[in-house]
Amino acid sequence: MGINEAQEISSRIEGKSIRESLMEISKMYPGRVIFTTSFGIEDQVITDIILKNDIPVRIVTLDTGRLFEETYKVFSNTLKKYNKKIETFFPDREDVENLLAEKGPYSFYRSVEERKECCFIRKVKPLGRALKGMNVWITGIRADQSSERTVLTNVEYESDKDIVKYHPVIDWTLKEIEDYLAENHVPYNELHEKGFVSIGCAPCTRAVKKGEDFRSGRWWWEDQSGKECGLHEKR
Repeated sequence: MGINEAQEISSRIEGKSIRESLMEISKMYPGRVIFTTSFGIEDQVITDIILKNDIPVRIVTLDTGRLFEETYKVFSNTLKKYNKKIETFFPDREDVENLLAEKGPYSFYRSVEERKECCFIRKVKPLGRALKGMNVWITGIRADQSSERTVLTNVEYESDKDIVKYHPVIDWTLKEIEDYLAENHVPYNELHEKGFVSIGCAPCTRAVKKGEDFRSGRWWWEDQSGKECGLHEKR
């Protein structure tokens, strides 16, 4: 995969709806298109479009072992609504055991480096296994989630992972996302009603106050700029 493939995809889906775009991409790369969900509201919109239209896109989630109970509830409710499969990838057992034995359960609070080490073990490495052999990675990224994401286009090539990424809701507003969920009766995480806008691991996520940046609820003890876990961070 490369920039040429990204440009070809972009050209083929121009002017198409998300449903039509996902169908087109799945035809271009049969069996090699993957969508990763964390069960946030953006992801639930894409999940609904894929599952109710039987689009042949593989759906997976990463269970870090530190998720909120509410996240598991929306996972369960999603399975009940659509009666379709969502694959789960866990961190390597030995990696987690060694991390906790050497540094304890809260090493990520000590420094950015140690927090990223935890993210790497619990999220980045499992993602690498999930993406193996895939050509196109579907994400729920929206441009207004952070300043770093405003520069993204809906289709891009990520050389670090040698994969083309498609962001179907990149230009959607938060209201558009919320309206879609309500109109289509899509399950969503109840933490969103309590001020949580970006939901990750429980120890690393808090509610956001009115007027605060979208990502300020993630790793709030760190500097407020460039806060990514490594899943969508280019090296």
